Amino acid sequence: MASQGVNESLYGTVAQQREMLTRKLYRPLRALADRCASVWGQRAALEAALEAAFPGIPDCKFLYVLDEEGKQVTANMSRDGLLAEHFGRDRSDRPYTREAMFERDAVANSRAQHDQQWGALGAGMQAADFVLSTAYISLRALRPSLTAMQFVRAADGRVLGFVGADFALRDLPQADALYEDPRRVRRLDAGRLRDDGLTDGPAARIASKMDAHLDTVIGVMEELILVRGVYHVMLHFSSSQAVVWVRDDPFRYRLLAMNELINPDICLAYPKCPYPEHALIPAERIRDIWDTMKTLRASESRFHLHTGTVNIVNGMVSLGFSSDSSHYLPYEEFLKADYSLWVDS
Repeated sequence: MASQGVNESLYGTVAQQREMLTRKLYRPLRALADRCASVWGQRAALEAALEAAFPGIPDCKFLYVLDEEGKQVTANMSRDGLLAEHFGRDRSDRPYTREAMFERDAVANSRAQHDQQWGALGAGMQAADFVLSTAYISLRALRPSLTAMQFVRAADGRVLGFVGADFALRDLPQADALYEDPRRVRRLDAGRLRDDGLTDGPAARIASKMDAHLDTVIGVMEELILVRGVYHVMLHFSSSQAVVWVRDDPFRYRLLAMNELINPDICLAYPKCPYPEHALIPAERIRDIWDTMKTLRASESRFHLHTGTVNIVNGMVSLGFSSDSSHYLPYEEFLKADYSLWVDS
């Protein structure tokens, strides 16, 4: 049964997965960074180094080189070869680049402790000059991803730039077992309502924490459903929490708070699982359903959406509104219906 081999905690499982990835990626990326340092400033030679190293970077989607300011000085190396359109791209504002620059500056400020130390890998420790980013939602595929950033140093220790390696979370090795969700008290607040006192009508919706990060939440939910075995999800938009049910442990639900819903790293704690063939909702419609709920949640109609539920196996969507009304309908009807009828009813 699913309860066999369950890990202790969500974040404990994530930490184990990240340590495993660091161990796998550090040595090949360090060797590549040394090669890049020897041909720095020569685009063709840098791209040749990427091409030679790519097969030895497990599960890598894109491989590239950035200068010290985060500007790309090579094309992207991919499974399909070099993608020249990425040359010159400014990645300085991406989360993984900001993390790498922060670490670079922190190391420079304590150089006496770090000079010429390239980092032994110990339990729970990251290698020096190597940053495995927190997971994020990619700009193009809109999927949970992470990036490994290896510093490229000159012989005198100066940071010349970075080797970046992008990974889709769904391509990475999976967790051995599902984590244990502890039994504890959780409060789901309904959220504040705006009431100007001028009308007798219902109070208007005020944006919740989930509303402010809904694109990230949707990306995480889509990943959990498509490749991580989650078959039933209830989003509490007003209280910024979610409840999920997993195929490998179907009799117990798991609660996800807002700090977890905006952290795509949590996907690493769910073992990969093929999308069920008997699911009535096609995999390619999952994003459409969440995007429609996002539109519905943002509506300025009389009543606003409190909760949204999706069950991919029976093909049903349910909606709960501030009017205390609930609606259950097949996903096809949900996607083509006039949602103004629901919020004003």
